[in-house]
This record gives sequence, C-alpha cells and structure tokens, in this order.
Amino acid sequence: MKKSILALSVLSTAFSFSAHAGSDPLEGMNRKIFAFNHMLDTAIISPIVKGYQFVTPDFAEKGVRNFFDNLYTPTVIINQVLQGKPKEALQSTGRFAMNSTIGIGGLFDVATDGGMPKYQEDFGQTLGAWGVGSGPYLVLPVFGPSSVRDGVGRFADRYTNPITYIQDNDDKNRMFALSVIDARTRYQGMETFVTGEKYEFMRDAYLQRREYLVKDAEMGSDDPFLDDIE
Repeated sequence: MKKSILALSVLSTAFSFSAHAGSDPLEGMNRKIFAFNHMLDTAIISPIVKGYQFVTPDFAEKGVRNFFDNLYTPTVIINQVLQGKPKEALQSTGRFAMNSTIGIGGLFDVATDGGMPKYQEDFGQTLGAWGVGSGPYLVLPVFGPSSVRDGVGRFADRYTNPITYIQDNDDKNRMFALSVIDARTRYQGMETFVTGEKYEFMRDAYLQRREYLVKDAEMGSDDPFLDDIE
C-alpha cells in the first residue's frame, strides 16, 4: 500500500509540472465521466436521497450526519499529525472522544455545542502541504470532482476510515450506502447556485475550494465554500 501511494504521489507531482492548477488537459475524458455521473445521480441517487429525506425526521437525519462526521475524525487527526499540527490534532482528538462518548457514538455533536473547533483534513491536503501540486483536474466515476493528487488522497484515506475494517460485507455495504446518501443530502439543492456551464462551474469551484483547504494555515480554518451547505 505504501509503495502504491508513493508511486501515485510521484505521478501526481509529475503531472503538476505539466499542468497548472485550473487547467484541464483531461477534459475530454472528464466530460464523459461527468455525464455518466449526472445520469447516475438523476436516475438513481437523487431519487433515493429525496425518499430518504421524506421518510427521515430532521433530527434523525442530523444524527446520521453527525455520526459520519465523527467517524471521519480519525482521518482528520492522522492528517493533522502528518502536517505537523499537534495543537489541532489534540483538539480533534478531544472532539472525537467527547462525541463518541457523551454524544452517543457521534449521533450528537456535543463538541461543537461546547465550542470545540471542527477541522477538515484529508491525505490530498497533506500531499498539498508537503508541496505536491494538484495535477490536472480529474472527474472520478461516482465520486465526482477530484484531481490527480486528491485521487491519491482518496485511496490513502480508505485506510483511515473505520468502515473499511468492518468484517461483515453486508454491514460494510450498508454503511457505505448510507454514507453516500448522507453525503448527497449535504448538496441537495445546490444546483440553484450553479451559474454558467455546469461542468466548468463544478471544476472551478472544486479547485478553488481545495486550494483554500490546502492553504488553511494562511487563510484561516473557516471554510466559506460550505456556508451555503450547512
């Protein structure tokens, strides 16, 4: 696994020299995958999400969101350590401990209510902090907007996601499916914010937000790109 990540990191670095951030040399392939993802979302995922929101009370939907946010916290902590952010790592560890216990497995976000900060970190951001360029924009099947560097990060993040280590395949698949539904609910209705050509809007918005997250030490920890989603 380490060799695979290293090889992909080298590939991402090489791509970053041949493509400036914001350029799109893979646009032909990206647009085909984008069209496929749009069809999949329109035909299957979005209707399921609408049905989920219709039958699920708001408090239960919020609890599911809190649960998956808490489940993601170990990934945040590990990447904070890798980026040399011990203070933030300790704060995230405190969040995880509080929400996992007092918050009943993360169903209640008591840490935020208690004024503890919430961070967004992943291995793609860590590679960026280490000086690895984003490389070309890349649309992934099902998962959507990414870059070569962030694609490497997604692969690595699987190994810090507790869902990966669920032994029963049926339980693992159910958890994964629910996480996909929860992730999609966060962007429900965001189409109203799209201006201009949709593919270009999504590409530019994604690259700008990722640049912001990588440079959080310079720009602050708040994420203005999520203000309209929360």
